[in-house]
Amino acid sequence: MRTSKSILTLRSALFLAALLWAGLAAGADGFVLLDSAGKKHTLADYRGKWLLVNFWATWCPPCLDEIPALTALHDQHKDKDLAVIGIAMDYRDSKEVLRFADDYFISYPIVLGTRKIAAQIGAVDALPATYLYNPQGKLVARHTGALTKKIVEDYIAGKR
Repeated sequence: MRTSKSILTLRSALFLAALLWAGLAAGADGFVLLDSAGKKHTLADYRGKWLLVNFWATWCPPCLDEIPALTALHDQHKDKDLAVIGIAMDYRDSKEVLRFADDYFISYPIVLGTRKIAAQIGAVDALPATYLYNPQGKLVARHTGALTKKIVEDYIAGKR
Protein backbone atom coordinates (compact mmCIF):
# COMPACT_ATOMS: atom_id res chain seq x y z
CA MET A 1 0.00 0.00 0.00
CA ARG A 2 1.32 3.41 -0.94
CA THR A 3 1.58 6.15 1.62
CA SER A 4 0.12 9.58 0.97
CA LYS A 5 3.68 10.94 0.84
CA SER A 6 4.71 8.54 -1.93
CA ILE A 7 1.50 9.29 -3.87
CA LEU A 8 2.22 13.01 -3.56
CA THR A 9 5.79 12.46 -4.73
CA LEU A 10 4.56 10.37 -7.66
CA ARG A 11 2.00 13.04 -8.61
CA SER A 12 4.68 15.74 -8.40
CA ALA A 13 7.01 13.70 -10.59
CA LEU A 14 4.25 13.10 -13.15
CA PHE A 15 3.37 16.80 -13.16
CA LEU A 16 7.02 17.77 -13.69
CA ALA A 17 7.35 15.19 -16.47
CA ALA A 18 4.23 16.59 -18.14
CA LEU A 19 5.64 20.12 -17.97
CA LEU A 20 8.95 19.00 -19.42
CA TRP A 21 7.20 17.02 -22.15
CA ALA A 22 5.05 20.03 -23.04
CA GLY A 23 8.19 22.16 -23.36
CA LEU A 24 9.95 19.57 -25.47
CA ALA A 25 6.90 19.01 -27.65
CA ALA A 26 6.56 22.74 -28.32
CA GLY A 27 10.22 22.90 -29.36
CA ALA A 28 9.90 19.80 -31.52
CA ASP A 29 6.79 21.06 -33.31
CA GLY A 30 8.37 24.43 -33.86
CA PHE A 31 6.51 27.37 -35.26
CA VAL A 32 5.29 28.91 -38.48
CA LEU A 33 5.82 32.65 -38.89
CA LEU A 34 5.01 34.90 -41.82
CA ASP A 35 7.28 37.93 -42.06
CA SER A 36 6.40 41.39 -43.35
CA ALA A 37 7.77 40.49 -46.80
CA GLY A 38 5.41 37.51 -47.03
CA LYS A 39 8.10 34.86 -46.45
CA LYS A 40 7.24 31.86 -44.27
CA HIS A 41 9.71 30.89 -41.54
CA THR A 42 9.61 27.59 -39.67
CA LEU A 43 11.93 26.29 -37.00
CA ALA A 44 12.93 23.48 -39.36
CA ASP A 45 14.13 26.09 -41.90
CA TYR A 46 16.96 26.95 -39.52
CA ARG A 47 18.28 23.47 -38.72
CA GLY A 48 22.06 23.63 -38.66
CA LYS A 49 22.07 27.23 -37.40
CA TRP A 50 21.42 28.97 -34.13
CA LEU A 51 18.19 30.94 -34.25
CA LEU A 52 17.44 33.96 -32.10
CA VAL A 53 13.77 35.01 -31.94
CA ASN A 54 13.32 38.46 -30.41
CA PHE A 55 10.02 39.99 -29.28
CA TRP A 56 10.13 43.78 -29.24
CA ALA A 57 8.06 46.95 -29.61
CA THR A 58 8.72 50.35 -31.16
CA TRP A 59 7.94 52.14 -27.86
CA CYS A 60 10.27 49.97 -25.73
CA PRO A 61 13.62 51.68 -24.84
CA PRO A 62 15.56 48.43 -24.08
CA CYS A 63 14.25 47.00 -27.36
CA LEU A 64 15.60 50.00 -29.24
CA ASP A 65 18.94 49.68 -27.45
CA GLU A 66 19.44 46.11 -28.64
CA ILE A 67 18.42 46.56 -32.29
CA PRO A 68 21.94 47.53 -33.49
CA ALA A 69 23.40 44.45 -31.76
CA LEU A 70 20.76 42.14 -33.24
CA THR A 71 21.27 43.65 -36.70
CA ALA A 72 25.04 43.17 -36.40
CA LEU A 73 24.60 39.57 -35.23
CA HIS A 74 22.27 38.79 -38.10
CA ASP A 75 24.43 40.50 -40.73
CA GLN A 76 27.67 38.88 -39.56
CA HIS A 77 26.32 35.36 -39.01
CA LYS A 78 23.25 34.81 -41.25
CA ASP A 79 25.21 33.03 -43.97
CA LYS A 80 27.13 30.91 -41.47
CA ASP A 81 25.78 29.91 -38.10
CA LEU A 82 23.09 32.23 -36.68
CA ALA A 83 19.93 33.96 -37.84
CA VAL A 84 17.66 36.50 -36.15
CA ILE A 85 13.91 36.95 -36.45
CA GLY A 86 12.23 39.95 -34.84
CA ILE A 87 8.60 39.79 -33.76
CA ALA A 88 7.05 43.23 -33.26
CA MET A 89 4.42 43.26 -30.52
CA ASP A 90 1.97 45.77 -29.12
CA TYR A 91 1.64 48.02 -32.15
CA ARG A 92 -1.28 50.01 -33.52
CA ASP A 93 -0.32 50.27 -37.16
CA SER A 94 1.69 47.71 -39.13
CA LYS A 95 2.92 50.43 -41.50
CA GLU A 96 4.40 52.26 -38.50
CA VAL A 97 6.36 49.12 -37.54
CA LEU A 98 7.68 48.70 -41.08
CA ARG A 99 8.72 52.38 -41.32
CA PHE A 100 10.41 52.00 -37.95
CA ALA A 101 12.29 48.89 -39.15
CA ASP A 102 13.49 50.82 -42.21
CA ASP A 103 14.52 53.84 -40.12
CA TYR A 104 16.54 51.60 -37.77
CA PHE A 105 18.09 49.65 -40.69
CA ILE A 106 16.79 46.33 -39.36
CA SER A 107 18.05 43.70 -41.79
CA TYR A 108 16.56 40.60 -40.20
CA PRO A 109 13.01 39.41 -40.94
CA ILE A 110 10.25 41.22 -39.05
CA VAL A 111 7.05 39.43 -38.10
CA LEU A 112 4.00 41.44 -37.07
CA GLY A 113 3.23 39.66 -33.84
CA THR A 114 0.00 38.67 -32.16
CA ARG A 115 -0.75 36.68 -29.02
CA LYS A 116 -1.37 33.63 -31.21
CA ILE A 117 2.04 34.02 -32.87
CA ALA A 118 3.75 34.54 -29.51
CA ALA A 119 2.07 31.42 -28.11
CA GLN A 120 3.91 29.33 -30.72
CA ILE A 121 7.23 30.38 -29.17
CA GLY A 122 6.59 30.95 -25.47
CA ALA A 123 5.59 33.42 -22.79
CA VAL A 124 6.17 37.09 -23.48
CA ASP A 125 5.77 38.63 -20.04
CA ALA A 126 7.95 41.67 -20.75
CA LEU A 127 9.76 43.24 -23.68
CA PRO A 128 12.24 42.58 -25.03
CA ALA A 129 12.01 38.81 -24.70
CA THR A 130 14.42 36.61 -26.60
CA TYR A 131 14.39 32.88 -27.31
CA LEU A 132 17.48 31.05 -28.57
CA TYR A 133 17.32 27.74 -30.43
CA ASN A 134 20.38 25.57 -31.02
CA PRO A 135 21.28 24.16 -34.46
CA GLN A 136 19.22 21.03 -33.71
CA GLY A 137 16.11 23.19 -33.21
CA LYS A 138 15.94 22.83 -29.44
CA LEU A 139 15.08 25.83 -27.29
CA VAL A 140 18.16 26.32 -25.10
CA ALA A 141 17.80 29.81 -23.61
CA ARG A 142 15.28 32.52 -22.85
CA HIS A 143 16.23 36.06 -21.89
CA THR A 144 14.11 38.99 -20.78
CA GLY A 145 15.65 42.43 -21.17
CA ALA A 146 18.13 43.91 -23.57
CA LEU A 147 20.84 41.72 -25.08
CA THR A 148 24.26 42.60 -26.40
CA LYS A 149 26.05 41.00 -29.30
CA LYS A 150 28.73 39.77 -26.89
CA ILE A 151 26.22 38.02 -24.62
CA VAL A 152 24.83 36.04 -27.55
CA GLU A 153 28.20 35.23 -29.11
CA ASP A 154 29.68 34.17 -25.76
CA TYR A 155 26.71 31.93 -25.03
CA ILE A 156 26.90 30.26 -28.42
CA ALA A 157 30.69 29.85 -28.21
CA GLY A 158 30.30 28.13 -24.84
CA LYS A 159 27.70 25.70 -26.20
CA ARG A 160 29.51 24.50 -29.32
